[in-house]
Amino acid sequence: MSTNLHSVLMIRPSSFRRNAQTAINNYFQNHELNLKNDLILKNAILEFDTLVFKIKECGINVLVFQDDLKLDTPDSIYPNNWITFHSDKRIVTYPMYAKNRRLERNEEVLDFLEKNNIQINELIDYSSAEENEIFLEGTGSMVLDRLNKKAYCSISDRTNENLVYEFCNDFEYMPIIFNSFHDHKEKRKLIYHTNVMMCIANDYCVICLDAIDNKEEMKKVIESLKDDHKEIITISEYQLEQFAGNMIELRKDKNSFLFMSKTAYNSLDNSQLKKLNTYSELVHSSVNTIEKCGGGSVRCMIAEIFN
Repeated sequence: MSTNLHSVLMIRPSSFRRNAQTAINNYFQNHELNLKNDLILKNAILEFDTLVFKIKECGINVLVFQDDLKLDTPDSIYPNNWITFHSDKRIVTYPMYAKNRRLERNEEVLDFLEKNNIQINELIDYSSAEENEIFLEGTGSMVLDRLNKKAYCSISDRTNENLVYEFCNDFEYMPIIFNSFHDHKEKRKLIYHTNVMMCIANDYCVICLDAIDNKEEMKKVIESLKDDHKEIITISEYQLEQFAGNMIELRKDKNSFLFMSKTAYNSLDNSQLKKLNTYSELVHSSVNTIEKCGGGSVRCMIAEIFN
């Protein structure tokens, strides 16, 4: 059994660059590129188009919305943070930490989806929580096991525990709450998004257990995954830094594809690759500029749409 993927939504950028507003607590984007913004954008568009081509090659329908320059949205390439789609044709829009990311919640995107025959029965909007400095950034904050109705959430400035519970109540998910950390300048810092340290697939989970410092929380996560008979494929903190947690499984008919960046793929060892290959066809694409400037990788670029 698996959830039935219809399409994926991807946003082709118009003003991609390093976003100073998100760099405050996204330490993955603190990689200085000695490139001017126009070249950063040019590289990002090329990386985006190449990834879209590879996804389409696997037979998956990709709905590409071309961002425009009406608003300053440097991170619009990451739509999974502000919108999620659910199999009952409900969609959710989310409260965003960075003020310029709030501009990504765009009515034109919803119009575009409806023109492409994506039925929307109900819109649930949590964005008013921003008024109280409360945030929940979609499937960045929550790694959803849609098959077993569980939401894995690492708490951070961008992931409010109370709002996680509200989502889980609205969609009948079980919350699996924990804290995860990575080293930054010789200090343990909260990981800004859960989806950079774990990826849930149909039959397995790629996860950096070393990032969960609290042993009881780690045990809770492991037990939950084992209860659902998922093979746990662990990655190191170094591999986490190479975006090996920021993968996404997309299933088409009976075929499973695991999409990741070239950076992530190159960080994996033969044993990990062998395990992953038993479940999914591995597809990797270079998004080096997007990773270094945006602090997110392939998974962040894709919003799944389900029947």
